[in-house]
Amino acid sequence: MSEHQPPRRDMTVVLDGLSFLECPRWRAGRLWVSDFYTNRVLAADGRGHTEVMAEVPGQPSGLGFLPDGRALIVSMRDRRILVRDAAGHLSEHADLSGEVPSLLNDMVVDERGRAYVGNFGFDLMGGEALRPTTITRVDPDGTVRPVADELSFPNGMVILPGGVLVVAETFAARLTAYDIREDGGLANRRVWARFGESPRTTDIATLLSRLQAGPDGLCADAEDAVWVADALHARLVRVREGGEIADEIPTPTDVFACMLGGPDGRTLFACAAPSFAEHERRAAREAQLLAFRVDVPHAGLP
Repeated sequence: MSEHQPPRRDMTVVLDGLSFLECPRWRAGRLWVSDFYTNRVLAADGRGHTEVMAEVPGQPSGLGFLPDGRALIVSMRDRRILVRDAAGHLSEHADLSGEVPSLLNDMVVDERGRAYVGNFGFDLMGGEALRPTTITRVDPDGTVRPVADELSFPNGMVILPGGVLVVAETFAARLTAYDIREDGGLANRRVWARFGESPRTTDIATLLSRLQAGPDGLCADAEDAVWVADALHARLVRVREGGEIADEIPTPTDVFACMLGGPDGRTLFACAAPSFAEHERRAAREAQLLAFRVDVPHAGLP
């Protein structure tokens, strides 16, 4: 084995035969996850039992939980946030269709129930040129406010202990941080970690061929490090503020999101599929939920 190649980890396949998994969340002993093209939110206990928690015709994505335990679910295509009550009924929590230019994406919900939501900013699957876009905050009463702009495809988000929001800018190959103010606003924007330089182009094909990493879904651990699913290079990387890569796990196919969970918080779940293109994934059933054991447990949100 090359001294530069990370050691192999034992891997478990938790779920397979799905379309395209995203936004895993560990909650009350189960892993919730969105399956894009079957329009379902699933919950798996890791012992073979899986329950359909919601059916979302507008395509589910980001997941989170309000302080009272109700689930918030991003409905991507109609640009709404849905809320799921204890009986499993869905209703509208917020309508973002007049606030954002394109499909909704990932979301993180803070301890007060404020949801921070990203969007594509352009028609990724239709081949449009990259355009910068926003993060929108949805308050517990459903009020919608833009809180950040000029982001290059805001994707996975975490909130570190102490109130720092870190967002993956996938097509800028970096993690960007903000301080969360008392009123829920975002301040003090800075680069938290950079994975090489982003090519100076808005052409997505060129970006995909040149980026050194495509940071997608995120989760945080108890040492304030962040696990990143690198959607372009079939790996999970653990990165510290400043950009030091402290650990790396190669994966058998591309990975698009990750989450620490399990009884001790040391199981790293990963959403894997052979590609992300909708025309390749919509009819296929090749997506898997993988699991690896790591040393440092979960912390922060989600």
